[in-house]
Amino acid sequence: MIEMQVMGIALDTRSGSPIVVLNDKDNRKALPIWIGSAEASAIIRKIENINSIRPMTHDLFNQIAEQSGYKITKAEINDVDDQTYFATVYMYNEELDRELQIDSRPSDAIAIALRADVPIFVTDNVLASGLVSTDIEKDEQEAQEFRNFIKDIKPSDFDKLLKKNFESDQ
Repeated sequence: MIEMQVMGIALDTRSGSPIVVLNDKDNRKALPIWIGSAEASAIIRKIENINSIRPMTHDLFNQIAEQSGYKITKAEINDVDDQTYFATVYMYNEELDRELQIDSRPSDAIAIALRADVPIFVTDNVLASGLVSTDIEKDEQEAQEFRNFIKDIKPSDFDKLLKKNFESDQ
């Protein structure tokens, strides 16, 4: 599982649908998730610190959780099935020592996490299905370094490595 941050909202040029883009901390990988307009608006409002006179839906959710003695602890995007993503919002009540896991759409989980200022995590299986590289130059550099490393390796190098590991185990 990896912690991701909201990079921003983009628009799909073909359909006009909003896309929330999550980035890893190194800004090397991105996960685009197509979302609804209302959720995109809620995420943008938080990113740009636009306050509303009355609580928006995600603010209301956070207030209900807080008034009930729960603290939002994290959001997790944890599954994908045929391009439909699934998420969970985690809440914890310290007094009851009880954690709740609330099934959620990723867009809602992200909007709630942003308002609660808690981390957003993405599981490995989701990353494997939708991750996009955002630093092709760095990826190519690492690939070239690996090719250079394996280019000069010989079978006897493995024998030396195995012998060294065997000796250190004893």
